[in-house]
Amino acid sequence: MRSHRPLLALTAAGAALATALAVPAQAAPDRAAEVPAPGVFYVQSAVTGLNAADSGGAVVQRNPKGDEDRQQWTLRATGPSYVLESTDTAGSCLGRSGGQARTVACASADAAWEITAQGTDRHRLKVPGADRYLTLGAKPAGANHPAQLAVGGVGDLASWYLTPVTSPTSPMPSADRRTLDQVTFLTSHNAYANGVDGGFAPPFVNLVPNQSRGIERQLTDGVRGFMLDIHQTPDGAILCHNSCTLVSRPVALNVDIQRMVDFLRRNPDEFITVFLEDYVDPGVLRDELARVNGLSDVLYRPDRAGVRAGGWPRMADLIAANDRLLLFTDHSRSADQSAGLTRDSFGVMYQREWTVENYWSMGSGLGGSDWSCYSRWYDAGTNIPLTAAAPPFRPLFVMNHFRDAAITSTASTDNTKLTDRARRFCQPAARKKPNFLAVDHYDLGNPAAAVATLNTYTY
Repeated sequence: MRSHRPLLALTAAGAALATALAVPAQAAPDRAAEVPAPGVFYVQSAVTGLNAADSGGAVVQRNPKGDEDRQQWTLRATGPSYVLESTDTAGSCLGRSGGQARTVACASADAAWEITAQGTDRHRLKVPGADRYLTLGAKPAGANHPAQLAVGGVGDLASWYLTPVTSPTSPMPSADRRTLDQVTFLTSHNAYANGVDGGFAPPFVNLVPNQSRGIERQLTDGVRGFMLDIHQTPDGAILCHNSCTLVSRPVALNVDIQRMVDFLRRNPDEFITVFLEDYVDPGVLRDELARVNGLSDVLYRPDRAGVRAGGWPRMADLIAANDRLLLFTDHSRSADQSAGLTRDSFGVMYQREWTVENYWSMGSGLGGSDWSCYSRWYDAGTNIPLTAAAPPFRPLFVMNHFRDAAITSTASTDNTKLTDRARRFCQPAARKKPNFLAVDHYDLGNPAAAVATLNTYTY
């Protein structure tokens, strides 16, 4: 389960990425051509990735939630300025009162904004005739930015995306041209917790597996992303949920990674990604992976491939180079540096340096679900918004779509809605297409169809 590790301090590379996001370029001249054409948009903070929403007249930042939380605004010109009218309340616009953002009558002078482009799709919303801007509130020590949006100075917090509600897309490039970050992969959440390959949890917990098919069958069925929890025991890095205590016949990490390497050997055109929820010492993980025959032949090292400077490579080039297995850990680089051995020294990448990921749970295993889509890594001490980017590098987007408990009937229903949530909720929230659709019971509700749909276009 993706929920149990507390969020640790932002890694060095993650901090650099967040800094690149948070410090906008110098404001460009005010040119109408740099303002989006009239349409319906989310007003999205470039710092937090959260959306401006109408909350009883106050304008606050909220977790992106599609059309369910009064977050959509119609942009239109009015003379030399612009207004943003709520799609939920005709005649009510995103405006201001004193030092706070408020909804006001669209005909009011307090509804007008000058909009200037900053480059990289970012904008400032300026009060006409005054050096005041729509901005976030200052972040108190030990807390997130306050929900209430403010009107204040031109600092780094006054940077916004005007994100189209209907995502702009282009056809997927041909197989020889598409890059890794343009492709979507079916991903199994807690892939090891299947009750087929071996034990995965203590008694009673093991009665609710996340998957119903073993790793070999998952590979055959087209799963190409695998979320695995590893715990440290005297036997090495073992695949268990929460703890390996009282788990009968658990599987070692090297066994499942060997299955994947052997699959890649038999299928030379395939690419696999593994996400480790990682509770082991780096030396233990290194020794465990050293037991996998042929791992070094297929291991992909983006840290050595110039990805940050040149962007993600073409899939065809990865296949040709036999760089076809990508390993991520959710562990902290800073903790490993203190221990004297970093995981990327033996080819396991720190996930927060290379991906963004939405919060893992849509709610309990029964009843209604929460489709809001916001970063798993946004709290008082960590800020990696789903929109994070440092062009030409853009993090891969891991989209979680599952509940607290993997009830089969619920997962079957949720999986039929995967395309809709990906396209209408999570894709605008991240301003990028999901690269990994992570689900429980991937064999129910046809999530493979959602993967196929997303693989027909690029954002």
